[in-house]
Amino acid sequence: MQKINFVRIAKYPAPVRLSIFILTLLALWLPLAAPIYAWGGDPNLVSIITLVLLYGEFIFLVRFWGDRVYNQPQVLRSYGLVKTRRNVRELLIGLGIGLIAVLSLFSLQGWFGWLVWQENASLPKIILEGLLSAIAVGFAEELLFRGWLLDELQRDYRPNVVLWATTLIFAALHFIKPLPDMLRTAPQFPGLILLGLTLVWAKRSSKNRLGLPIGIHAGLIWGYYIINVGQLIKYSGRVPDWITGVNQNPLAGVAGIVFLSAIAVAMRKRSRFQLRNQSQAKPLS
Repeated sequence: MQKINFVRIAKYPAPVRLSIFILTLLALWLPLAAPIYAWGGDPNLVSIITLVLLYGEFIFLVRFWGDRVYNQPQVLRSYGLVKTRRNVRELLIGLGIGLIAVLSLFSLQGWFGWLVWQENASLPKIILEGLLSAIAVGFAEELLFRGWLLDELQRDYRPNVVLWATTLIFAALHFIKPLPDMLRTAPQFPGLILLGLTLVWAKRSSKNRLGLPIGIHAGLIWGYYIINVGQLIKYSGRVPDWITGVNQNPLAGVAGIVFLSAIAVAMRKRSRFQLRNQSQAKPLS
């Protein structure tokens, strides 16, 4: 049997490399996931188990890929997943930015009379559950999109191409769902584009560490989880949904876009400042 030349894969164009990786991942996942779907009971539990299995295999394949294809045994570090105090500090800062942005958004809408606050005795439990869920989702999506995918694309393309390609893929993959659901959630697409841009700028602004984008992403999810799952608000109907958010999703409303834009502008300025510093630090040839 002929031995696979993994190093040769590194010379293929990015779309080919991405296809090989994804097909390999599916080939590893489907034989294990199919029986779970076939004989599993609770659909929600089945979905959780298969997603955890998929992501576990993704981590395994990414490390194998980095070692064999790119000769990078510590490929996760090159993605920005580093165990440093600065990365942890940036994660916590990002978490605060995201959470404060969401809570400020809803507080301002309450002050304008666009919504009414409700009480919930289970709020402490919801806050803790939301934090754990938000960290898990933020970590998973950032390692996937601003880690692996960004790294693969920037090996072949210029920074602006990578920025927009990663962002469009990030937004589009959130619409892999039945057509009625796609149409219902379509108004949030511009918000997902803006979020994708923000998270790439956040990574570039922190010397390509993942702590800050994970934190911002998780903070936004955490804040919305607290409000939504806790059923803490009720819209008054004084203004149309396109202002507060279609289907009560802040990403699908003008108010949410304005708050997210503030974060985006800050991250873009920080990334440009970081880029200038890097350029000035390069020795003259």
